[in-house]
Amino acid sequence: MSDILNAIKTVRKDTKERKFTQSFEVALNLKGIDFKKPESKFKEDIMLPNGRGNPSIVGVIGDELVSKSKGICDVFVTGDDLSRLEKDKKQAKTLVNSADFFIAEPAFMGKVGKGLGRIMGPKNKMPQPFPPTGDPKGLVERLKKTTRIVLKDAPVIHCLVGNEKMSDEELEANIKHVISSITSKLPNNQHNIKSLYLKMTMGPAVKIR
Repeated sequence: MSDILNAIKTVRKDTKERKFTQSFEVALNLKGIDFKKPESKFKEDIMLPNGRGNPSIVGVIGDELVSKSKGICDVFVTGDDLSRLEKDKKQAKTLVNSADFFIAEPAFMGKVGKGLGRIMGPKNKMPQPFPPTGDPKGLVERLKKTTRIVLKDAPVIHCLVGNEKMSDEELEANIKHVISSITSKLPNNQHNIKSLYLKMTMGPAVKIR
């Protein structure tokens, strides 16, 4: 049995049952990363082969995209909504926190930056531009299976890889894919990984390696 499968089974055994579905998360502690180099910092969206368990919440910004995204997106922001949010920081913060990912019409990106950018930026939630003439269904379906990793100022990466309702084999495949994707972005690949842990939302961390 692989180290990852062993860790999954141990995490399940050591984590108390809760009244909600807990997520599985990995934490990679890194070494040998020089944060003075811009290339050492990155943000990467990784589509998980078996999805997240609970799909991502996707928000859409722009009049045409809002109209096209009914039934496939979860949060909808029109141009009029953006104007109101520029004057209401509390509502703007609530909106940003209500979705995992955003897509927006390019023509609205300037207005997004003015009204929501200060909140979205630090949370790594600035929207992905998408043309209003296109069909957003394919992108939204990918985003609903996607987890986002960020390496910025500290040598650690936390990443959602699924939830407790998924099978051990599904989780293992997701974890392997995430580790491979992250490793490929590091300057010295696997040699930059100091340690790797797995945990559930409310449970203890179990070392994989």
